[in-house]
Amino acid sequence: MARFRNAAVLAAAMLALAGCGSSDPLGDGDATTAGGGAATGDGGTVVVGSQQYYSNEIIAEVYAQALEAEGYEVDRQYQIGQREVYLPELESGVIDILPEYSGNLLQYYDSATTATSPDEVIAALGEALPEGLRVLEPSTAADQDSFNVTADFAAEWGLESIGDLAGVEDPIVVGANSEFETRPYGPAGLSEVYGVEATVLPIEDSGGPLTVKALQDGTVNVANIYSADPSIQANGFVTLDDPESLVLPQQVVPLVSARVDEEIAAVLNAVSAELTTEDLIAMNARSVEEQLASDVIARDWLAETGLVG
Repeated sequence: MARFRNAAVLAAAMLALAGCGSSDPLGDGDATTAGGGAATGDGGTVVVGSQQYYSNEIIAEVYAQALEAEGYEVDRQYQIGQREVYLPELESGVIDILPEYSGNLLQYYDSATTATSPDEVIAALGEALPEGLRVLEPSTAADQDSFNVTADFAAEWGLESIGDLAGVEDPIVVGANSEFETRPYGPAGLSEVYGVEATVLPIEDSGGPLTVKALQDGTVNVANIYSADPSIQANGFVTLDDPESLVLPQQVVPLVSARVDEEIAAVLNAVSAELTTEDLIAMNARSVEEQLASDVIARDWLAETGLVG
């Protein structure tokens, strides 16, 4: 299935741009990385990575194709894992660009943050990110962790918000990736903020079909599914409100290394200016329902927006 297709990773040999002039598209300037330079030879190739999540790969492919349209050579390194895996690679300069989600990225570096609004989160990221990393302009597109239940379960217990789970007499079991256990909005956060005691059943598909099936058949009664996943609407799931902002706003934002210059940043910022939550849901649906590859979905969206002719 396209959702779990491992994108082909280009050979790891050191590549250099040919015939692109004397300027370095990633720019030396005063920018250095923690690793003293990326694993891309002279810096001529832009390395775009993605999380191990189909929707994130689609966004990464949008970035990659937008850059290629401007003449950049792109090395795609997709489906490389979660933050514990790919952030060290960004910090060391092995990866130059990766789509991120603002609130979760902030809490990774500052679990005690008091930021709650989208603007506060972006501002706090400027202080929390390590030297050599920065975020560019955020999009209005959001895709965040959300707590979902079946319509029947919501009706049975009168559930509208996360806090209502405290009144459920059955044990609360959340289906989610294993790292959910230690996230600020995991069991500890649920207990502290909403008084909800919950355990986690690890399902390692980022809210995918295995998680959906577990919620449908009652193996779990709550599922952590990303908010832009079309399965929520398709299955009539109820997304519980989060009035206390346990889950921070998750705007899609390019996370880049210090090697990324302002010309590359301008290409990525143009993508962010166009990308909406509705776009993201529609692209995700094409992957899930039509089984289309990320390069096809990205190419069509770039053409529709006029970013690439």
